[in-house]
Amino acid sequence: MPNFRRIFIENSCVFITVAINNRKRKILIDYMAEFKLALKMVKTQIQFELHAIAVMPEHFHMIIKPQHISDYPKIVSLIKINFTKSLPRDLRALLSTEVSKSKTKKKESGVWQRRFYEHTIRDESELNHLTDYIHYNPVKHGLVDKPSEWPYLSFKRFVENGYYDINWCDFTELKDYY
Repeated sequence: MPNFRRIFIENSCVFITVAINNRKRKILIDYMAEFKLALKMVKTQIQFELHAIAVMPEHFHMIIKPQHISDYPKIVSLIKINFTKSLPRDLRALLSTEVSKSKTKKKESGVWQRRFYEHTIRDESELNHLTDYIHYNPVKHGLVDKPSEWPYLSFKRFVENGYYDINWCDFTELKDYY
């Protein structure tokens, strides 16, 4: 059994990726209202800043800054729990049929992959790079031609605050970079 160690550096931002168990299913954007509500509910329970987010059909990326850095695993867990509980019962039942024996034994749902990726951001350069990565993600996955076309992204907030131009991206350069 792997022994995962998480890094907890107070006042840091954390880049997080969470994926659906069956990556062929596209339930996140089909149930976007439920996802937004789950995120909102978690923000009322645990204080954190949501720096950037991209919700894709079968995974999401976000950069958060929790008030207490050790809270970020709980934040992820609560998002997953609240979203799962908000799904229609028949969908949850269908997804539970796709669960491995290990997940069944641990009474886990079939919605999410068990683990999530996290990376503690060490400096402003890394924060900027990962923010760009998040905003470029729908383009990378071939869902849109430019970030401003994807509705499930924090990109427009960054445009409004002057961090990006609405037509941000030299796509020929970035497609090879990411």
